Amino acid sequence: MNKIKSFVINHFPLILQNILISLFNTYQYKVRHRGQYKAWKKYYNNYMYASKDDLDCEQEKRLKNTLNYARENSRWYKDIDVECLSNNPILLKKNIVNNLNDIATIAESEAIISQTGGTTGASMKVFFKEEDIQERYAILDTFREQYGYTLGKKTAWFSGKSIVSAKDLNKRVCSRDDLINKIRFFSTFHINNKNFEIYWDSLVSFMPEFIVGFPSSVYEICQIAESKQLTFPGKVKVFFPTAETVLSEHRTTISKVLGCKVIDQYSASEGAPFIIECKSSRLHIHPLTGIFEVNDKFGKPSNEGSLYVTSFSTKGTPLIRYDIGDRIKLSKSDLECDCGLNFPLVDSIEGRTNDYILSPENGKVNLGNISNCTKGIKGIQYFQIIQDIKNEIEVKVVSDSSFTSYEKSSFIDALKERVGNEMIIKLTVVPDIPKEKSGKFRMVKNNV
Repeated sequence: MNKIKSFVINHFPLILQNILISLFNTYQYKVRHRGQYKAWKKYYNNYMYASKDDLDCEQEKRLKNTLNYARENSRWYKDIDVECLSNNPILLKKNIVNNLNDIATIAESEAIISQTGGTTGASMKVFFKEEDIQERYAILDTFREQYGYTLGKKTAWFSGKSIVSAKDLNKRVCSRDDLINKIRFFSTFHINNKNFEIYWDSLVSFMPEFIVGFPSSVYEICQIAESKQLTFPGKVKVFFPTAETVLSEHRTTISKVLGCKVIDQYSASEGAPFIIECKSSRLHIHPLTGIFEVNDKFGKPSNEGSLYVTSFSTKGTPLIRYDIGDRIKLSKSDLECDCGLNFPLVDSIEGRTNDYILSPENGKVNLGNISNCTKGIKGIQYFQIIQDIKNEIEVKVVSDSSFTSYEKSSFIDALKERVGNEMIIKLTVVPDIPKEKSGKFRMVKNNV
């Protein structure tokens, strides 16, 4: 498939590529929106403002149905305890990689396949049934429609699609268009200072009403635009981030440059349950999409820690107590939100469990604290920290001319405040920082 895609990108005329993308994408939407899609849309709309008691009752019912389905249809779960979720073992990523055919309830030839990027380990695929996809898109569409988004409104999409060649960039092309559904798909692999004007001109000429995709990619464009004192001449209503942790710097810079709201949601390509941001800018666990168990480093229930997820919309590959590798911090249980939702509140989504620096003095320094190091520092467009040993970090910085020796010293001081004076900091100014194979940009790569 990759060879075919590469051949098309390198040899077919651009207009023909756009037509093929439009037809393929329209078929994909047809699959997602047929079958049980409308019924699921009605279901999630009906329960949007349900009482806590009704939500608890429905969640318990869906959990029992999920556990029974797994026991009856998956060899892996044939001995599952359907009465008590916590009595069941943790499902690890390596279990799915090595035992997918035993876990799955559907053959690969009959499945819709989702492949994870593998940025934190081995790449992994899972099998979805068509009804899984229809439910998951019903959830997403119900959420996004609250903010005015519907299919057919002009949308710029930044995700890990490898759709642009070097020849395209020479012709000032950095995207492909779905002409039917009014979506412009941008490559996230080539965003840098050199190509900035190509991306900016393409975004301005397209004038999207909505943007969806990796926050690091959109942030990178907005950071460079801000350094050039540019603001978007159109009116983007909402940016919907996907696949990555949204930092405060992302929200501030993207909102300033694009003039839009940043509305977050959490899930995963494996099929995790959903966390959604409400109109009061608070994060809520959607209780009818699955169960979130939050655990401390000893595996005990906690308000802050690692996630085990049980999803109600992954019948093809049941995920029961799956260690997804992310962290969240729950709000106090008695806290209520004025948006009207009776969904549990989340203080923050803290991202991957290895998105931190391990300091000899201060222990784990999380991604949010690291990203704050650039506050008040001029000239840094983006940076990456790599830790291979406990007492040393490599810092790569992409900068402009205002990143003087004084600014460099101030940045190192800010880092030392967080990682401690015992940490050796090796800082290098580089022309660019490569993306991951998924097209994402990782600010922290912890290999310790």
